[in-house]
Amino acid sequence: MGTVTLDNLRKEFDNGQIVAVDDVSLDVANGEFITVVGPSGCGKSTTLRMLAGLESPTSGRITIDDEDVTDVHARRRDVAMVFQNYALYPHKTVRQNMAFGLRMSTDLSKEERNERVRETAEMMGIEDLLDDKPNELSGGQKQRVALGRAIVREPDVFLFDEPLSNLDAKLRTTMRTEIQRLQNDLATTSIYVTHDQEEAMTMGDRIVILKDGELQQVGKPKDVYENPANAFVGGFVGSPSMNFIEVRATVSEGTVTLEDDSGRFVYTLDAADYPDIEDGDHLSFGIRPEDVFVADTGGIDTVVEVIEPIGSDNYLYLDLATDFIARVDSDIEPETDDTVAITFDEADIHLFDAESGESLTFDDGEREVFAAAQ
Repeated sequence: MGTVTLDNLRKEFDNGQIVAVDDVSLDVANGEFITVVGPSGCGKSTTLRMLAGLESPTSGRITIDDEDVTDVHARRRDVAMVFQNYALYPHKTVRQNMAFGLRMSTDLSKEERNERVRETAEMMGIEDLLDDKPNELSGGQKQRVALGRAIVREPDVFLFDEPLSNLDAKLRTTMRTEIQRLQNDLATTSIYVTHDQEEAMTMGDRIVILKDGELQQVGKPKDVYENPANAFVGGFVGSPSMNFIEVRATVSEGTVTLEDDSGRFVYTLDAADYPDIEDGDHLSFGIRPEDVFVADTGGIDTVVEVIEPIGSDNYLYLDLATDFIARVDSDIEPETDDTVAITFDEADIHLFDAESGESLTFDDGEREVFAAAQ
């Protein structure tokens, strides 16, 4: 078993002047792979360190397999942590590094420890490196040793603290696949902290998004991508980021018309589908770049400011809002300063309260909307 529960976990520093983690609650099922993502300083690593027992929470509770471990020393928690900087002992061989945790936390004999290290090294493809020292290894080999050191302990829970951030892009992709393969083989409960939202989206059974120490949303990656709870999640998840246009709502004769201050962007929808929108409301209209289409006729006219070819697609930067991007097929090739008409599928728009950022379209079903040609 390896269930984990965080119950209103809070961490303060400097006598409460800094709140790093603000009443975070989360349930992690046995064998689940959870990714935790957010901008720098959002509290994701602090949360992981509290789980590992390296930081003491200011308040709240941590349970592993229904056992309260909030005040249990790190050494006595059945967790293994993989750090960003590998944390290998430079004077010890790979074999000694991998066996160290077993020697400190189990009653296994030396022969039993060596056999488990050998089996794990074979699994990780580093059996030929067991007698080498860390300074003889590449970055990828060091990371494999760090992973092997965690795996060899056979813990209830794996904790990963940005383990791939020191690797180059190609090696990161390789190691990401390796970790996913290991997770499938071992089925150990894993909590993986990263600042890379692509890692978070591709690796996790569920994704946890933090901002300023507060939990923003938890869900399956696809669900979070398609149905963000607020503007922060909508803008943080996805690459390129979601486009936002600040608009005012006009409610009249069964319709809601959304218009920006310039009058260049006008979008109309059925008022019956949006009963919470009132006349004069200040909203943020969100649409993902991949959901913006160049229309043959009708649509909203805008000017192409910059074109970025990226191979299979072209990014069109449009004169609608700051960094408003349409991600279109590579065979759509307008010139800079060309006027194009854009439109959106009725199911792809997102509306957020401009002040609170909360979504008006969150988990609210499909809506009948259409772009008004102007």
